[in-house]
Amino acid sequence: MVSPGALRVVRCGGSALCGARAVYLLCASGDFVKVYSVSTEETLRLMGGHADLVTGIQLNPHNHMQLYSSSLDGTIKLWDFMDGIPIKTFTVGSKLLALYTLPSAEDSVFVVIPKKGERDTFQLVSVKLTKGAGQDLEGRELSVVLDGVGASVKHIAFGREGAYVVSVKDVNLKVYFFKRKLLNRFSLSTVKTKGGDNRFSCVVCHPTEDCIATGHADGKIRLWRNFHHRKEYTYSTLHWHHDIVMDLAFSVEGTRLLSGGVESVLVQWHNESSCQKDFLPRLGSPIEYISMSSDGALCCTLHTDNRITIINSNLRFSRSIQGLIKSRDVKTGLVVDPRTKALVLNGEPGHLQFYSLQSDQQLFSLDIVQRQYIHQADLKQSDLVKVAFSAQGTWLATVEESEEVTDPELQLKLWFYNEEAQSFELNTRINTPHDNHITDMCFRDMDELGDDSLILVTTGRDCVFKVWVMVGDTDPEAQQSVSWSCDFVGSYHNYQATNCCFSEDGSLLAVSFEETVTVWDSLTWDLKCTFCHPPGNIRKICFGRLTCSKYLIGATDYGFLCCWNLLTCALEWSAHLNVVVLQPDPLSEHIAAVSWLSKESSLFVFKPNEPRPIYIQRNLCKEKILLAAFVPRDEPEMISSEKCLWLRKSQLFFLTDTQELMTLSTKSLEERLTPSSKQLAVEESLPVTPFSLLLGKHRRQQAQEDIDLGKPVVHHKQEQASPAVKELLHTPAHVLPSASFLCTIFINSLLISKENKSAEEVADEVEMESEKAEDGSDEEDVPAMEQEDTSHMELLGEMTCKLSKSQEKELRKIRKMDYSWISAF
Repeated sequence: MVSPGALRVVRCGGSALCGARAVYLLCASGDFVKVYSVSTEETLRLMGGHADLVTGIQLNPHNHMQLYSSSLDGTIKLWDFMDGIPIKTFTVGSKLLALYTLPSAEDSVFVVIPKKGERDTFQLVSVKLTKGAGQDLEGRELSVVLDGVGASVKHIAFGREGAYVVSVKDVNLKVYFFKRKLLNRFSLSTVKTKGGDNRFSCVVCHPTEDCIATGHADGKIRLWRNFHHRKEYTYSTLHWHHDIVMDLAFSVEGTRLLSGGVESVLVQWHNESSCQKDFLPRLGSPIEYISMSSDGALCCTLHTDNRITIINSNLRFSRSIQGLIKSRDVKTGLVVDPRTKALVLNGEPGHLQFYSLQSDQQLFSLDIVQRQYIHQADLKQSDLVKVAFSAQGTWLATVEESEEVTDPELQLKLWFYNEEAQSFELNTRINTPHDNHITDMCFRDMDELGDDSLILVTTGRDCVFKVWVMVGDTDPEAQQSVSWSCDFVGSYHNYQATNCCFSEDGSLLAVSFEETVTVWDSLTWDLKCTFCHPPGNIRKICFGRLTCSKYLIGATDYGFLCCWNLLTCALEWSAHLNVVVLQPDPLSEHIAAVSWLSKESSLFVFKPNEPRPIYIQRNLCKEKILLAAFVPRDEPEMISSEKCLWLRKSQLFFLTDTQELMTLSTKSLEERLTPSSKQLAVEESLPVTPFSLLLGKHRRQQAQEDIDLGKPVVHHKQEQASPAVKELLHTPAHVLPSASFLCTIFINSLLISKENKSAEEVADEVEMESEKAEDGSDEEDVPAMEQEDTSHMELLGEMTCKLSKSQEKELRKIRKMDYSWISAF
């Protein structure tokens, strides 16, 4: 559980493990388990509850509507994935690296855990799942099955009907028979001859026969038989892959064997023969995992670029689900598209990917380099290195350069967003904008001004920064009405320009030249002032925003964070901090700084006008954080903790050196994962029917008529969101507690609080009481009644004249007279 006021690091993207059924595709992604629809590719469920990376998912062999998941947090969870709710949580204690289930083991699962006291040594153990009434149970009864196994889920497989388990590591193969309690070991030669490499890469067992298929580093596949005997075993070899076999999978009936590797080709072997094989080529990227559906109708492949491909049984492409592409090197940084609020970064080689954080899927990919990428080592090719958006997202600037160190080939491209085509179109291509590598670029963000004020600044290692502006094209045959050209070139003492950024109002431009920060007037391009904090070059710079716009922040590579006052041109404060990421929030005064020290990343959030940080979280993650970005929220989030108010308008995302996308959550696991909230999210995504449109229109018209007639709009508590009622109605009956336990909670949720009454409600009650008093007795104390009525009239803000006693009696007599005879006329 998250302590009050603390933030929780959540992995929201990265590698995935798959498990397929005919209708649903189950996928482990970061800390969550996702349920996709095979027919529509939509995310139906997002099941979370683990506090660390999910390492394995397996269907419950005794109930295919349930799912087991394991995590590095040391827990095994049993899910009802149809409703997206956890049923049981078993605490094992050790880190769980892989998960396996067997139909023959009713109350046990198998996991891979680190061996205590030994480094990089792992064990396959059996975990007995205890039965109990509660949801949180202990699962600490472990039985060691095999020692010295591999940490990957692909290094262990269970044989026909769970009679034996197979483990591969390096050049060794182990087969353990459960009934006989016999362990057979087999080894291959470690000598690499004729380009061969016998190291095992994966293993899988035949579903109906005693046959083991193993993949190897040299691309060979071996089929082992008669392994019940240590000396009489045999194996045959299949060979097509030219490099390592990444994964293997048998079909449900066992007549076909699927293999995949770095060639991005799915190979289907028939009847264990090298002569009978089919291919599905051009899958885009190397195949990392292969999974078969339980009915054998579909198979899916997980690729190294974080894409899932769904394939029919006849080896035909069906659908594809693309997540965050794991690029070799994210040179563009994390940039937010102002139009879609999508993360923009390097995707496929030469492409820019637009990644939706809401749907966890790629929106589209933009080909920037527009050249065929050749997958060959040590080949120098052009790649995308810089990207920047204008304030409204209508203009996009990209920089591509070759991998040559001494004389790089540079291109600066300006793209304009076409509303009709719903895509970016190339407007201007500038060859060799600088004589050396471009280090940074930015647009002047001035929303209130037109395109005439749009300015792009680039800095380079050629010791200059350049200002690019739009100019009208006078050529009548030109396809574009405007283009971009260089308007100004600035330099400072022949130092290399490293960073640049504009102030919030766009009036000032800050450019760092090695150890010095220069500030320029963006209208006249006059140098206004310079700042320096030796020793060390300036690594990052940014302006303060809103009430802190008079400050300039800089971080040096010698471990100093400095804040300069632009009004006094003096150093306001400095701190000794090795900042690797400096990211300002575009919607507030807050700035996030990430440091890297002693092999751990720490987060510091501060305002430039206050030298003391408002939030500190040390040991944010063990990986090194390379990039970060603030993404504006659609609506401000309700945050109770004062320390976390800086996350109210924006959400902070950061990318690690292992290509994992992470974020910070202000909610605990229990708050984030109530069943009712997940059910409501699914209900809100349902299609709108004609009946619901008519009903909604009628309700809106009725509400408008009531307002026009002056009727007060009353909001009943029963119409508001009641978590107790929704949880009772949406939770499946087989996981609900007894009715006696729910009765009190249910009744209390339906009660209407009478603590705060409006003036109208008070007046209505008083009127009812006065009428009862009049009907019961006409001889009551009249002055007391007058006093009571007058006090409540004052509540309503109405002024009435007082009546005498005789007038009151006459009014009561008139009120009781029978006027029904008037209806005869």
